[in-house]
Amino acid sequence: MQDTFGVHVGKLIGYARVSTRAQDADRQTRDLIAAGVRQDDLYIDHGVSGARATRPAFDRALAALHEGDTLVITTLDRLGRSTVNLLGLAEQLKTRGINLRVLNLGGSNVDTGTPMGSMVFTVMAALAQMELDIKRERVTDSVTKRRAAGQDLGGRRPAFTDNQIENARRLIDAGQPATHVARDLGMSRATLYRRIADLDARQWVKTQRE
Repeated sequence: MQDTFGVHVGKLIGYARVSTRAQDADRQTRDLIAAGVRQDDLYIDHGVSGARATRPAFDRALAALHEGDTLVITTLDRLGRSTVNLLGLAEQLKTRGINLRVLNLGGSNVDTGTPMGSMVFTVMAALAQMELDIKRERVTDSVTKRRAAGQDLGGRRPAFTDNQIENARRLIDAGQPATHVARDLGMSRATLYRRIADLDARQWVKTQRE
């Protein structure tokens, strides 16, 4: 939008989303219009999950935004479900000179174009980063403890042949540290011993059948 002198005047771009086609966005639409968004500047995604990286109407809304404009949503979860991704989007908009206005964030109307709104998002970003760091620390601690206990860490297990396990046993018998042999195979020492014991058991059963 431009004024009579051809200077771009910031406008409001509204975005609404419903996860299923059975739902309607009437409530969101009414709230956005009441907040000053023009009908022609409304973009609505129907039957689109917030987890999707690309959403047709949302992509068009982003393309319609220019420096000085404001993207308006009713609640923060309309943009997506990951706090980290939401804050990343807010930062991208800020870089483009675009504000983000959430009509109901913690019961308040928050606009990143205001000092208070900017502070709220800064606090949210700090909390989200702290939450992410805590989760990473817990995962790392859990993996360390499970590896020390020789437990399965999940995921796809490497396929080892009986010959590889037999060779590992020979190396240990020859004096190689079991920890080093297991590490070379990508497993814990306890896991290697279990594989050796399993091989011994299968070989014993085989000899009993012969």
